Amino acid sequence: MKRIPKQEYTAEFKEQAVKRIGEVGSISRVATELGLVEQTLRNWAKAAKAGKLNPPGAPKITAEQMEMSRLRAEVARLKMECDILKKAAAYFAKEVL
Repeated sequence: MKRIPKQEYTAEFKEQAVKRIGEVGSISRVATELGLVEQTLRNWAKAAKAGKLNPPGAPKITAEQMEMSRLRAEVARLKMECDILKKAAAYFAKEVL
């Protein structure tokens, strides 16, 4: 099975997501709103608490790069879903005959 590529997020997005946790009070609710995995958001909150959310040596990610990363991950996920559906259709077509 193919891996879905890792998504990259801007420093501003991470900071706003962590601030949103403070406003809402629930990591799971914020993760659902933003379309993130809960553990990713927990890691960001933990890093922000330690002051290491956006280290100075980290590469700067532009909004365009973040969008491209998101789109690549979506394409990979959709391809995987399509492959699963093709296999299921072949299985059920074989079963009917």
